[in-house]
Amino acid sequence: MIEPSGLIEQGGPLVWVLLGLGFIGSVCVVERMFFFHRARINVGNLLVGLSHHIRRRAFAEALHEAARAPGPVARVAHAALLRYYLSRADLRDVVQEAGQMEVPRIEKNIRAILGAALLAPLVGMLGTMVGMLDTFQKVSDQGGFTGAAELSAGVFMALITSVIGLTVAVPLYLFYLYFLGRAKRLVHRIERAGIEMVHLIADAREEEEFAPFRGELTGHKKPVKSKQEPVK
Repeated sequence: MIEPSGLIEQGGPLVWVLLGLGFIGSVCVVERMFFFHRARINVGNLLVGLSHHIRRRAFAEALHEAARAPGPVARVAHAALLRYYLSRADLRDVVQEAGQMEVPRIEKNIRAILGAALLAPLVGMLGTMVGMLDTFQKVSDQGGFTGAAELSAGVFMALITSVIGLTVAVPLYLFYLYFLGRAKRLVHRIERAGIEMVHLIADAREEEEFAPFRGELTGHKKPVKSKQEPVK
């Protein structure tokens, strides 16, 4: 078995390019792991807690709770609570804009991981082709008289870059698929939380507006007198 240092020496300068792609992809993977770990939140529990404050018209407490919660879902809820006085249609626009501002943060570095995963095998194939050309050039310089050992050694050196490229590309592409799925689920949670916040705030405001009218209706109702049976 050849040591890693020997692989780098025999693979040529393109091995350093592959190692650079692997380093960039690894940094992006670690950064996305920390981001999605911090963004983990139970959306149902957050909405239940905020609904209790909203129904009591305690918007200051709701804002404080949304500000304390981590992640983009809580930030969208906080943006809706800051403008609780707007109409239902305007609140829907506010929530949509806040959600769209969170999408670039969610998708950050995911394309970089995909780019590294796609470029690594291409660079490895380029290194293989360059190595094969170099091998056949040496065979041509020697007049076509080359032993099997020398030829196999040249082919082996040419294939090193392809092996390293695939070793870098396969795990990075798997991480890309994983983070892409998590990003889509997080965007769906943001949309769900935004719709729920619009309904909670608008319904609470409408209940308060119609409360005096309902009280007036119940106050003007005349009590129904029970009919007494005639005394025989």
